[in-house]
Amino acid sequence: MTATYASSGVNIDAGNRAVELMRDAVKSTYGPEVLAGIGAFGGLFDASALKAMRDPVLVASTDGVGTKVKLAAQAGRYESIGHDIVNHCINDILVQGARPLFFLDYIASAKIDPQMIAAVVGGIAAACREAGCALLGGETAEMPGVYQPNEFDVAGTIIGVVDRSAILPRTDQLCAGDALIGLRSSGPHTNGYSLIRTVFEGVPLDTVFPELGVPLADALLASHRSYLNLIHATRNAQHASIKALAHLTGGGFIENIPRILPDHLGAQIAVGSWPVPPLFQLIQQRGDIAAEEMYRVFNMGIGMIIIVAPENVGAVRSAIPEETFVIGQLTEGSKRVSLA
Repeated sequence: MTATYASSGVNIDAGNRAVELMRDAVKSTYGPEVLAGIGAFGGLFDASALKAMRDPVLVASTDGVGTKVKLAAQAGRYESIGHDIVNHCINDILVQGARPLFFLDYIASAKIDPQMIAAVVGGIAAACREAGCALLGGETAEMPGVYQPNEFDVAGTIIGVVDRSAILPRTDQLCAGDALIGLRSSGPHTNGYSLIRTVFEGVPLDTVFPELGVPLADALLASHRSYLNLIHATRNAQHASIKALAHLTGGGFIENIPRILPDHLGAQIAVGSWPVPPLFQLIQQRGDIAAEEMYRVFNMGIGMIIIVAPENVGAVRSAIPEETFVIGQLTEGSKRVSLA
């Protein structure tokens, strides 16, 4: 038998069909800065606008969605995964004060399903549009034998910019007594899903637990939210000087807050100072998980932390158009986070 690429499990026509289905969504993220995008060997982005900045610094980050993709595949719901990867990356560079310029995606699967790929990229494009970020390019890979049937993975790279004088954290300004302001998460975001899948193993995704009030799939596949606009809302507020931001991703409170602290400071989290969403309580109860493990794995309802001087708490909270919570403070210590 004559061997072909198709007989080995790779369908070029399916890949081309996926590109056609996603083309309009991708182009909807383009501004005049995009000189070459979909179909080109490399995306071209006009960076001349950066000349207007005093001292521009590029900020880059790459991440994935993790095993949340397995739940998405099980539920047959893919668009939210696109929002997940973009917003996760936006938040990661936001912590350093950057705004996004453009995004690149990578989607790999055992077999290309054009409709599935288009749904993921549609979510990616929607999140990029909301952030004023161009979806400049990407890769769709069909790799039979590497991925199991009906499984896929998503990763992305974001490039942003910040003026050198605005880079966060301002580590030299942090001191004991600074307040930690928490912003609500929209769910587990993109972290802890290996544990979540273990806790809910065998439970149909259309199950409605009374404490959730919605199908389990809705609760677990809620998109990772972006904090870009909320943080930018504080930029013009008087006395709303932000010293640092912490994005609560993998590692929760225990591992992420120390990443922005100098060696001589720690943090104390006031457990009970915000309402922990029922989903996390359900996970803890069903899995018989210790409290410290929960705060090390999950965001527990707080997705982003703002650190400010105590006298600036009111100004920051007033500038943010949603409920926020003072959830703790910095303490003398050695980059350790304690729960109180």
